[in-house]
Amino acid sequence: MVHISKRKKEFGKVFEAEKKYTLDEALSQVEKFPKVKFDETVELHFRLNLDAKETEQPVRGTVVLPHGIGKKVRVAVFCKGELAQKAQDAGADLVGSNDLIEKVAKGFQDFDCVVATPDMMRDLSKLGKILGPRGLMPSPKAGTVTQDVEKVIKELKAGRIEFKADKQAGIHVGIGKRSFDKAKLLDNARSLLEAIQHAKPNVVKGNLIRSISVSTTMGPGLDVVEMGIN
Repeated sequence: MVHISKRKKEFGKVFEAEKKYTLDEALSQVEKFPKVKFDETVELHFRLNLDAKETEQPVRGTVVLPHGIGKKVRVAVFCKGELAQKAQDAGADLVGSNDLIEKVAKGFQDFDCVVATPDMMRDLSKLGKILGPRGLMPSPKAGTVTQDVEKVIKELKAGRIEFKADKQAGIHVGIGKRSFDKAKLLDNARSLLEAIQHAKPNVVKGNLIRSISVSTTMGPGLDVVEMGIN
């Protein structure tokens, strides 16, 4: 006899596993999911029309979600001189140069995003094995290597996120919390969708996005049929 958990039974009451939903319908279903003891992240999962082995087909970029991601973002900035004061004034949580590099090298990692000025990148390279696995190493493509630290800090604090296709040609991004109302999640989702479409490589023929699903941290995925995918 197959045992079905109480939680799985509850999910079965609010969605159909084989059904395809509009984005609006899927987010409505998410509101009905059984509650857990923490505020789950609502996630979008994209499967792209890419050859994952083709390194000449990168899909990556950044987007400022209009309603943020629902948590305080701790920003570390590696810079020197007058830019250090500008970074602090813009709301950076940590600011430093070689002193901050040494602190991180010794194990300190109490931050979510990293920004650096170009002149710091050579020294910052020694943290590659620490920041790289967390996806935090600054890069020009992600806009996190910059002289305009004030602008980037404010965008990150406001809800700017980075997206990047993985080796399986997928993109997985949180678009907010379950505590958000559906209108805010829709706005964030559509901003992300537009940004991914804008990042479509010229070599990709036809639709860039093969499929989309919506899930929560602890919930199942709902297949989405969304107009305007190209």
